[in-house]
Amino acid sequence: MAPLPSAALPGWGLGRRHWMAAMAGSALGVPAGGAWALAPRTLAFPRDHGSHPGLRTEWWYITGHARAAGRLWGFQVTFFRSRVDATQGLQSQFAARQLLFAHAALSDVQGQRLQHDQRIARAGFGIAEASEIDTAVHLRDWHLVRTPTDAPGHSRYRAQVAGDGFALDLTFDSTQPVLLQGSEGLSRKGPEAAQASYYYSQPQLAVRGTLTQGGRRMALEPGGAHDNRAWLDHECSEALLHPEAVGWDWIGMNLQDGRALTAFHLRRADGSQLWAGGSVRAAGAVAAQVFAHDAVAFTPVRHWSSALSGARYPVEWKVETPAGTFSVHALLDDQELDSRGSTGAIYWEGLCELRDAAGRAVGRGYLEMTGYAQRLQLG
Repeated sequence: MAPLPSAALPGWGLGRRHWMAAMAGSALGVPAGGAWALAPRTLAFPRDHGSHPGLRTEWWYITGHARAAGRLWGFQVTFFRSRVDATQGLQSQFAARQLLFAHAALSDVQGQRLQHDQRIARAGFGIAEASEIDTAVHLRDWHLVRTPTDAPGHSRYRAQVAGDGFALDLTFDSTQPVLLQGSEGLSRKGPEAAQASYYYSQPQLAVRGTLTQGGRRMALEPGGAHDNRAWLDHECSEALLHPEAVGWDWIGMNLQDGRALTAFHLRRADGSQLWAGGSVRAAGAVAAQVFAHDAVAFTPVRHWSSALSGARYPVEWKVETPAGTFSVHALLDDQELDSRGSTGAIYWEGLCELRDAAGRAVGRGYLEMTGYAQRLQLG
């Protein structure tokens, strides 16, 4: 999941990981009868690794953790594509038919410091492109590219990002098959059928490469089976956010036993749960156990307040799922991202530890929280 662009066009109020963005209003070309409902279909690879410019919004999102220079780091790289409906009929090659955005962040757990950067550009002229054939997206000097490996259906991704004061040059290799979220890749994101996305994940990616901070280039260090792991989400949609929703909370967790856990919920203004979902998949399995919308519950436990935005974020959660009850603990409280220079959103996205009901650490991954700094604006 990811906060989607909000600042570039009229009607975008909040802006990952993503499907819940404010895509409302005649300026964006929503048909008179409302939003389009996505039809169930079989995702076909490698084509569906690529861009889908006929759909309104899309993102490729990689998060993970790694050890370098004897320290634990978290990282995020996200590319967004948004179709500009108002310009689709224009003939000029300069018309901004597609916009590309990108976010990147590096969390230094030991140093308790977050660094992040962002990019925005219209697609075309070699400046920003998203291939329809396979994952190959770039925005100026930031790149994310997928290539097949010798293992059938597996992938190798490379992300290269040079941000303000940090850089990532990382390679990610599949250790498991593609995980289709929802019903064979069609994932509901609300009570209405139109609130859905095509959505798959690539959990338990093995990571190698280098991190750079303050001019110091650090190679990733070999570790145990659950070290140097990443998670990729690729999602695209025509979806409208439900009018009662103000934001969402989402986790994607790589467990030490090889399982992959996804859980999310949408919140109303009073904090109550509007919709929820997720999945769990065992190591060695192909299909996931998909959670019903009423089978997941998020309960905040501890909060942190941002001096930048004034938002108060739950940085520790109790998450109940059919796969068990877990707690999610931020490894750095201040992982708030200010992306008003690109997508317009302020949100929290950070590395966390996952613990079981007995308090034992069982995995790591990313937590995303939106709608705390500002309410979603849909008009």
